[in-house]
This record gives sequence, C-alpha cells and structure tokens, in this order.
Amino acid sequence: MAMSFDNVDRAILRLLKLNARRSNAEIAAEVGLSPSACHRRIRQLEAQGYIRGYTVVAGGRDDNSLVNVLVQVTLDRQTEDHLARFEHAVRQCPEIRECFLMTGAVDYWLRVEADSVDAYERIHSEILSRMPGVTRINSSIAMRDALRPRRSKG
Repeated sequence: MAMSFDNVDRAILRLLKLNARRSNAEIAAEVGLSPSACHRRIRQLEAQGYIRGYTVVAGGRDDNSLVNVLVQVTLDRQTEDHLARFEHAVRQCPEIRECFLMTGAVDYWLRVEADSVDAYERIHSEILSRMPGVTRINSSIAMRDALRPRRSKG
C-alpha cells in the first residue's frame, strides 16, 4: 500500500541524513509524533524505497575539517555513450560523493569532498579535467552546511 509523502516524512529523512544513529524517540519528538508512529513511518519510508540503506562514513576526523566543493561539469556531447563513460569515470573517484545529471546549462553537478583546498586542486587537475568528454569545470567551495548545527569552537 503506497503511502503519501508529506512534510513529516521530509523532516524524518532530513534528520536521518544528518545522523542515522539518532534514536527513534529523538526523531519522534522533533517531528511531533509518538515514538511508535515515528517508527511506523520510518519502516514505511524503507519499504517504499525512500530509505535504501544506512551507512557508516569512517574516518578519524571531524566533518567540519573537510572541504566540500560543488562542481558544475559540461561535456562535449550528451549522447548516451558519452554520459555513460563520464558516469563510469565518476564512480572510480571516491572523493566524488554525489553526481547528478542535470537539465539546463550544465550537464552534471558533483559534490566533491577533499581534505583541503590543495587536495581539491589535485583532484581537479589530475582527475576531473581528465575525465572523458569534459570541456568545462566550474567549482564553488562550500563555506558550511547551513542545515547542520554549528559546533562551538571551545
């Protein structure tokens, strides 16, 4: 039975994206549901494919120390073969965390995580610019994720 997707479901997904280990009781309190209703919603989101899995991002560092770069990529051609070759190359680069085929002026939007600006420069020159069919790269460095709470520096 298909469920309707509403603002409560969006809020649950946003909270789980920020911290998938957050307790059901905490999520329920934040979205205004009872724990049992929240648990039922999460199970329905899983069953409907909105939640396809949970993962661990390993590393001994604070996420705030990583540099997130949003990258617009334009290809020389948009044939299925060219798109497939580019997407295959993207999957070989673990620093590319997200890749979206777009409508509009650019062909792809990527989110790249790097250890530093210098590390991104290496990724740009040694990997991105050498991917098949790439004719233009436009990079923007994210200053912070506005959806995550800021941590005090003390």
